[in-house]
Amino acid sequence: MIKLEQIKMPINFTDKDIIKKCCEVLKINKKSIKKYQILKQAIDARKKPNIFYVLNIGLDLDEKIENQFINLKFFNDESGLEYKKINYDTKPIVVGFGPSGMFCALSLARMGLKPIVIEQGKCVEEREKDVQDFWQNRKLNVYSNVQFGEGGAGTFSDGKLNTNLNNIYCKKVIRELYNFGAPQQILYFSKPHIGSDKLKNVVKNIRKEIIKLGGEIRFSTKFIDFSVKNNKINLIKTQNVITNEVQEINTNHLILCVGHSARNCFEVLYNKGIVLHQKPFAMGVRIEQDQQTINTSQYGQNHDKNLPNADYKLAVHLPSGRSVFTFCMCPGGKVVASSSEEGEVVTNGMSNFARDEYTANSAILVNVIPDDFQSSHPLAGVYFQQKYEKLAFVLGGQNYDAPAQSVGQFLGKSTTINNNCTYKPAIKICDISKCLPDFVSVSIKQALPLLNQKMPNFACDDNLLIAIESRSSCPLTILRDENYQSNIKGIYPCGEGAGYAGGIISSAQDGIKVAEQIYKDINNIT
Repeated sequence: MIKLEQIKMPINFTDKDIIKKCCEVLKINKKSIKKYQILKQAIDARKKPNIFYVLNIGLDLDEKIENQFINLKFFNDESGLEYKKINYDTKPIVVGFGPSGMFCALSLARMGLKPIVIEQGKCVEEREKDVQDFWQNRKLNVYSNVQFGEGGAGTFSDGKLNTNLNNIYCKKVIRELYNFGAPQQILYFSKPHIGSDKLKNVVKNIRKEIIKLGGEIRFSTKFIDFSVKNNKINLIKTQNVITNEVQEINTNHLILCVGHSARNCFEVLYNKGIVLHQKPFAMGVRIEQDQQTINTSQYGQNHDKNLPNADYKLAVHLPSGRSVFTFCMCPGGKVVASSSEEGEVVTNGMSNFARDEYTANSAILVNVIPDDFQSSHPLAGVYFQQKYEKLAFVLGGQNYDAPAQSVGQFLGKSTTINNNCTYKPAIKICDISKCLPDFVSVSIKQALPLLNQKMPNFACDDNLLIAIESRSSCPLTILRDENYQSNIKGIYPCGEGAGYAGGIISSAQDGIKVAEQIYKDINNIT
């Protein structure tokens, strides 16, 4: 295969257009092309209204012709996770079945190690019912919700696969997601996403594969304790959250893929002497916007209607030293209630694969540093989050309605009131600054006009700000060494909840790396 890079194509290009363009570039006949595949696809909208796609294209040519382009030769690795199987008596335990837990368990299962997965939430089919019950009837299941359950928090998001990483692990994660049912576009889009609707099926298929390979998934089961012998893990305790039955499981390998909201688990780890460190995170609000307005801002007034709904990524740095930035932008999506504990309000964004809602949304976040916690306690960041989530609950009416305010009202320059919001159960119009840290409120007020300069109509007066967005990342790190182990041997902190990842791809690849380290440990490979 050879690779052509930076090939410009019109918005409505066809297969014939691609073949014709490749022939023009290579100066060959179309009969010389056996097949082609798009390796990467991105939109270039920098010179509106002249918008086009930029492609990297892989071509299989007749052998005689292909040898003329030796400098363009390219090997496209399409392999997934492959390991030589080994036997081991004691099964590894994976706590948490989000991206890091799923890919750690999948890797271990393919190694022949038959992991046991502990997940306090339910399988994705039952979890979806619990989430809908909360959104529609305000009935929160603290074990099965937007944060907890099969697939992790990303299952009820946009399924973004964006990452700043570019390595073989990331490529293998993408390939596996496709193999388990994700849309083919994720293999080549520059900003791939699966969508919440498609992701549920992918998650279910990965679960089935782990079980087929001898692994076990225990849903509605909470990790509550562990014991140590000679500074090495030898046993864990679990509790069924429905029956309250407590069980003990012997193990030499405990992988903590607990997610950024596993606060009860963090308390257990702290009390048992696991070393935890405070970590910066970010806090703010969700802004909801008209998607057509965003499209016009990004593509121009006369943009082609066949273009996908536009996204954006913005940031400003304030004189105070604070940064304000957009995060987890959901084109054609909605704002969702994401609480996981009683008496607290949390928001997030979600969109399906089609991204065809009339609204867009993103978080507007301010960086929060450990000095803001005003405590040296390792869990101070968690308590900081809880404080403002509880204030948001009270401000919203103590019924999981979210505090909300128009941009104009928030900036004190208009009396615009907008009650139209996708957030369910509902919103309550009020002064949202009362549930935000002062520095967060002040920073967002300073940043909104600056963000609006970067992208016109980003912050229209009638856009809604919905509070509070507080779970963008974990506020602590579970310390681990170069062998991925904590200060207690055999315990492997992993993924976003351990402070080593952010998002689906980076979490999944961390899960794979931890599984491979366990493989090395068992085989005494240095």
